[in-house]
Amino acid sequence: QVQLVESGGGLVQAGDSLRLSCAASGRTFSSYAMGWFRQAPGKEREFVATISWSGGSTNYADSVKGRFTISRDNAKKTVYLQMNSLKPEDTAVYYCAARARSYGSSSNDDYEYWGQGTQVTVSS
Repeated sequence: QVQLVESGGGLVQAGDSLRLSCAASGRTFSSYAMGWFRQAPGKEREFVATISWSGGSTNYADSVKGRFTISRDNAKKTVYLQMNSLKPEDTAVYYCAARARSYGSSSNDDYEYWGQGTQVTVSS
């Protein structure tokens, strides 16, 4: 069982940066691939980024590639999402998710555990 708690969201201006954190409970965090997803009002939840259990493999949605960076610290049982050059279209609730596999996935259905989400609002 893994419990996930996101933090770090907030209201920022276009061009600013934010770092989201996702703290996990459970003894086997290092065996899970992790992902970040987001859901804007009136839209379906979409993939943002994923990272493998070791941190050696990452993947990003085209919309955030080059601006966002996912990382993890297995000793702290935490995964991060560094978001730079934020745009108004990045406004959404951001969720972290855990997958009991070595490598992540861009599909919502492939993740077993989800956090409650943290709001990110980017003003123009």
